[in-house]
Amino acid sequence: MNIIRMSGGLGNQMFQYALYMKLCAMGKEVKFDDINEYRSDDTRPIMLALFGIDYPRATWDEIIEFTDGSMEILKRLGRKIFGRRAIEYYEKGFYDPQVLSFDSMYLRGNFQSEKYFEDIKDKVRERYRFPDLDKLHLPEKLYESTKVCLDAIESTEAVSIHMYRSDSRLDEELYEGICTEKYYEGAVRFVQEKYPQAVFYVFSNEPKWVRGWVEYLIKNQLKENMDAQQVKALEKRFVMVEANTDHTGYLDMMLMSKCNHNVISNSSFSWWAAWLNHNPDKLIVAPDKWVNDKECSDVYTKGMVLVNAKGRVNCTIK
Repeated sequence: MNIIRMSGGLGNQMFQYALYMKLCAMGKEVKFDDINEYRSDDTRPIMLALFGIDYPRATWDEIIEFTDGSMEILKRLGRKIFGRRAIEYYEKGFYDPQVLSFDSMYLRGNFQSEKYFEDIKDKVRERYRFPDLDKLHLPEKLYESTKVCLDAIESTEAVSIHMYRSDSRLDEELYEGICTEKYYEGAVRFVQEKYPQAVFYVFSNEPKWVRGWVEYLIKNQLKENMDAQQVKALEKRFVMVEANTDHTGYLDMMLMSKCNHNVISNSSFSWWAAWLNHNPDKLIVAPDKWVNDKECSDVYTKGMVLVNAKGRVNCTIK
């Protein structure tokens, strides 16, 4: 069998489970290691149960066997003499077809590409169907705020903007200088040219900083040839969404997926929000780099408009 090492937050977990679905469709036996990455108190929660997903879990003995991690004295001596003899494979790049070739391997990676599951993507979409809001049993205050936001999104030319800063990702330098303020400014200008009545719903873990950015954007970039009344109306077309934590962040993904269009960051979370957007005419704006040390073309999907760190439109994915 294969074992997939689960890691990261909801977006990463969804990519890893989509790979699981693909491997199962190929007739392979697959289990998850959901132990190693989730043992400390500060890890993000495993959220796949949101979609009614229950997956097969590898036992600790199976994980030890694949990773050659036994603490028995003879096994430890053997590793000192001969090195670790793990049956383990690290994904190379965003799409690595070698991942699909194994029948007995411990698989590590993000698997962050539609190419892994393109031929079963309808099944993946069906699996990742959000429950109705009434079935989530939310606290009353959170339910009301989410319902108000959802109703507003469904009644406007809604565009989500995902602006997560200082995200809890390892190797943060790999993500620096990509989703800059200029990137978001360029994305907003591009969307506004296409949809002048767009209402932007901004999802962020740093709302105070984002409010300052919105004020600057309107004052310095968007209010040319506008009178005071038009500027006031423009200000109302930027809505902060900030009610959720790691444990209720799936509501942000759900709300973003209900928008007509999406401006995403270089994160698996907003990638999935845009991918699950069912609008056939959706406009998805993405950064033209995903990380700083890899070729990133495999992460993008058809129709995405790529904008660079200076706010200029680079290309549209064909």
